[in-house]
Amino acid sequence: MICALCGNDTARIRRIARTYGKGKDIFVIENVPVVTCSHCGESYLDAKTLHEIESIKHHRKSLEIKRSAPVVSFA
Repeated sequence: MICALCGNDTARIRRIARTYGKGKDIFVIENVPVVTCSHCGESYLDAKTLHEIESIKHHRKSLEIKRSAPVVSFA
């Protein structure tokens, strides 16, 4: 895959979890595709992914699955 930032063909897609919001309104989107380039070291979301994240955020209540998770604060 070609990196949109440096132009090398060393970019790969990794799937990660990202958190949005804060406090009682925090939520996690799993399996977010992030483009990561091993040549320049940058990671970024493409336009299609950003649009889908905005759609998920807008329709969050109808899409969410409630799960509990332990939370640790960095001291």
